Amino acid sequence: MVRHPIPRHPPGPPGPPDAPNAPSRPGPPNHTGHATRTTHLRNTWNLGLKEFRSLSRDLAMVFLIVFMFSASIYADARAKPESLSRAAIAVVDEDGSQLSGRIVAALQPPQFLPPEHVGLADMDRGLDAGRHTFVLDIPPNFQRDVLAGRSPALQLNIDATRQGQAQTGAAYIQNILADEVRAFVQRMRAPAPQPVELVPRAMFNPNLEASWFAAINAIINNVTMLGILLTGAALIREREHGTIEHLLVMPVTPLEIMLSKIWSMGVVVLLASSFSLQVMVKGVLGITVAGSALLFGAGTLLYLFAAASIGIYMGTIARSMPQFGLMSILILLPLQILSGGVTPRESMPEAIQAIMGLAPTTHYVSLAQSILFRGAGLDVVWPAFTMVAAIGAVFLALAHHRLRQTIGTMQN
Repeated sequence: MVRHPIPRHPPGPPGPPDAPNAPSRPGPPNHTGHATRTTHLRNTWNLGLKEFRSLSRDLAMVFLIVFMFSASIYADARAKPESLSRAAIAVVDEDGSQLSGRIVAALQPPQFLPPEHVGLADMDRGLDAGRHTFVLDIPPNFQRDVLAGRSPALQLNIDATRQGQAQTGAAYIQNILADEVRAFVQRMRAPAPQPVELVPRAMFNPNLEASWFAAINAIINNVTMLGILLTGAALIREREHGTIEHLLVMPVTPLEIMLSKIWSMGVVVLLASSFSLQVMVKGVLGITVAGSALLFGAGTLLYLFAAASIGIYMGTIARSMPQFGLMSILILLPLQILSGGVTPRESMPEAIQAIMGLAPTTHYVSLAQSILFRGAGLDVVWPAFTMVAAIGAVFLALAHHRLRQTIGTMQN
């Protein structure tokens, strides 16, 4: 048996030796981080668009938004019992003097309708028929007794069934009478020297109209209420309709779900509040806003992140829409009443001031009133902006942690 040797190929020429410290050839660029950020932004954007479509099908919530920033603002501004407007008044002038004429001329719109002159026999008849809310009886020899220093009495008859106008109108008439009598007497006599003279100056609201404060405060309260309700209701709606399970099988994160609801519902509330400020407050009600609407919008947008985070946190705790509604009452009432919008914080106990200092609503009310009432700029309200941003970041982290726990429990 002959064995043939296996042919071997001769080795090729030796290659060049590797150069020491030769630079390595760069590999392909790594775009993983950029692609991931783009995916997160796209998911957040698309989920936010889904929230707009879901909200448009919820007619009850759409009606609530339109009502709260239109009819509710108008009602809060016009239906305040402390404001007196066009009250019906009649005068029985039994004196017919120059002083009585000055008093009648001072009872003019907008607080009162032009006074109607009636006889003594018709005084009770007008009150019984409801034509007059006030009837002022000026007795005979009224001017003579005033100049003689006898302090004559005037009779003011009030229809107390109109309680709001009755309480406020009586104070208005008393002040008008005191001012007119004092001015008339000083003209007839040499005024006595006063040791101190007080000159009041009303700033930012010269006519002291309650509707100015009521309308702006209503917008602030509605931003708080809808900022919490819309985001929380959106999360509850996902659970009740079963769409939360669809989101769990999609490549989305809890942060994307939360941010989509925050930016979409925040845009809705921001547009609604801007419309209410420009159309209802400035246009329909004719209220003068001293500050910048853009700066107020920036503060509102920053505050909505905190309010929406609170709403999402509440939505993870509540199991149904009725339960979420009851929980909202316990949260919204303290935020609106103790934040300084209804009562100045300086009038509250120090413990309440310290506790409410941790709420974003307190600082939002402060910056909103400073901008819209007093025309403050960013150099004045930046501490409130900083506090809203810091507290909003804390609530955002808490809501994210709670949402991750809730979604993890549902997946298990």
